[in-house]
Amino acid sequence: MIIVPFEEKYVPAVSEIEKECFSVPWSEKSLREELTNPQAFFLVCLIEQEVAGYIGIIDICGECNVTNVAVGEKYRKQGVATALIKKAIEDAINRSSDFITLEVRKLNTPALNLYTKLGFITVGERKNFYSHPTEDAILMTKNLKEEG
Repeated sequence: MIIVPFEEKYVPAVSEIEKECFSVPWSEKSLREELTNPQAFFLVCLIEQEVAGYIGIIDICGECNVTNVAVGEKYRKQGVATALIKKAIEDAINRSSDFITLEVRKLNTPALNLYTKLGFITVGERKNFYSHPTEDAILMTKNLKEEG
């Protein structure tokens, strides 16, 4: 398992993972646009040269926001999401970011448990944040200044 920066060659595989994981997936066009976004740093996890998952981060003025974390079904429960999040945290610290935030579906207990285990704390709730199905989001943050 290796974590590498997102590149054009990974767009089709990441797009397929998006479709598999999300009811409103990002398009290939949207993913390609992130390749030239100076505030974006996306990472992919490769297992035997196959894209197993990815994470997207937007960094604006030292505030990082996780846009998506997704792992292909056949690679779940193998530590892919944990490795991606840890690497994203490391990269955010190296960028001198102050904190990293994310939203997670209120009923996504496995993800909530993972983020808590990695040091994120609940700081709020966003009503009806998700659609298909409509669901509230839990807003979680990890302070990076205490990490660096």
